[in-house]
Amino acid sequence: MSKFLVLALVSTVWLSGCAVEFENTQAAREIAELDKPPGSVYTGWRVYQDKCAGCHGAEASGSVNAPDLLLRVRDLGAQRFVSLVLQRYDWGLPAEQAKAQTPAREALIEDILQRKESPMAMPAWGDEARVSAHILDVYAYLSARSEGTQGPGRPVP
Repeated sequence: MSKFLVLALVSTVWLSGCAVEFENTQAAREIAELDKPPGSVYTGWRVYQDKCAGCHGAEASGSVNAPDLLLRVRDLGAQRFVSLVLQRYDWGLPAEQAKAQTPAREALIEDILQRKESPMAMPAWGDEARVSAHILDVYAYLSARSEGTQGPGRPVP
């Protein structure tokens, strides 16, 4: 009987250890989900490919005209990223002129389109509905790429 009792005691301890392990991994997964930036990586990839890849490259690793976003996003939080992309990046114009339809703004846009400036300055995307509606998705995609949780290529929807 003592062997049976020892076996029952060992089994009980082993099973209770498994239950604790299961609960701990579930809590860890929930915490990891909370740490992820808000937004959809897949939707962000789609918007990125449509609006950003032409300058920053299909994999966000930069080009002759635009920097590697994977390096830059590591140091930016969501708030700073949204501010930089939607409001004004580096137009070389005062904020009032960058937002208004002025001859200086129009001339700068024309220079950018004709690639007269090198490197090309990034425009503000606040008036672009698809970018502003999905800015957190773009951030989620770029964050996942910079952290290594999303590889190059199309993410799984």
